[in-house]
Amino acid sequence: MSHVLPAILVGLGGGTGAIARYLVGLASLKLLGDRFPFATLFVNVLGCLLIGALISAWTGGTGEARSPHEHVRLLLVTGLLGGFTTFSAFGLETFTLYKQHHLALAALNIMLNIVLGIAAVALGIKLGRTVA
Repeated sequence: MSHVLPAILVGLGGGTGAIARYLVGLASLKLLGDRFPFATLFVNVLGCLLIGALISAWTGGTGEARSPHEHVRLLLVTGLLGGFTTFSAFGLETFTLYKQHHLALAALNIMLNIVLGIAAVALGIKLGRTVA
């Protein structure tokens, strides 16, 4: 039963983040057209900005653990930003590796996420065509 409230908080934040992403997509299409995926670029950059600001505010910019209540983190980071864009988590994790002087791991994380992500899309399209 102890996982019920955290799951609800993640769900509420995630739903709100997904709605925000949808609205950003609509606004982007209206303002900028569909020749370039501006909505995805915008939410990815904004999500990274927000996760950086939250983490910095919660640690006082020092990196020292001064985290908010776990429920606040679940609602805002895992839920809201996770529903808005998972790219923010990728950005934070990569930056953390870089900041900890694990440059090879940061580069590996970038390469694997991009290359495997695109390969998975291609494989998913192929699999989808075989069952369609």
